[in-house]
Amino acid sequence: MIKKIIYCIFIFVGVGLFLFYIFQERFFFLNGKKIPKNVAYNFPQSFTEVNLITKDNETINALHFKLEKSKGVILFFHGNKGNLRRWGNIVSYLLEYEYEVFVIDYRNYGKSTGSFNELKMYDDALLAYNHLTTKFSEDKIVVYGRSLGATFAAKVASENNPMHLILEAPFYNLKKATQFYFVLSPTFLIKYPFRTDLLIDKVASPVTFFHGDQDKTTSFDHSKELFKLVNSQQKEFVSIPTATHHNVKDYKIYTSKMKSILE
Repeated sequence: MIKKIIYCIFIFVGVGLFLFYIFQERFFFLNGKKIPKNVAYNFPQSFTEVNLITKDNETINALHFKLEKSKGVILFFHGNKGNLRRWGNIVSYLLEYEYEVFVIDYRNYGKSTGSFNELKMYDDALLAYNHLTTKFSEDKIVVYGRSLGATFAAKVASENNPMHLILEAPFYNLKKATQFYFVLSPTFLIKYPFRTDLLIDKVASPVTFFHGDQDKTTSFDHSKELFKLVNSQQKEFVSIPTATHHNVKDYKIYTSKMKSILE
């Protein structure tokens, strides 16, 4: 009887691990429904839709929110949940700082094509930055990453010299982030390392972290560990008391610091 129980446990665990490995993209990339190419976006702000063609001939869909007069542009990398139909509404508040906003959808998000691939997603992020350098000088480009997007932002800033790197609620790497969310998670099966910790120390541009101390999605403590790896001469960790993962931008300490960075 005991042998049968042990055998059943092994089978149950084995099946669970197999399913996690096969379907982990559904947990890490909450991209929602695909958006048909012929469906038009609808936002109250002035914007243009941009399609970037990658080296492997995939399409990275993007939105460029424009201003008649701007101080520069913010290249925004969004979190893992939702596509540009959602994020176009979220990032529009950044226009209030007199900066244009350029935000992409990752591979297999929204109208973007291709399948999930970490290295290719880094290349896509760099492609977006290079696109902006044809329109703005680097000292007019701010790179902003939120949650999962912080890894792509760090990658871009590690290989370029933007005006500033802003990370909101970043994670140390995906394995630690998963352990924070699920203590007993099988991290050895994760196919996407997303090692922000191996990128951040290569950034020379000024760096600012924003993190709410009540964040239950990405660890506040892991973020502080990540900040210790920053080698930039200009760096600041902005802790936002009582803020969660989703409302950092609503706090005065955030808006005041953003105005200071983007003046």
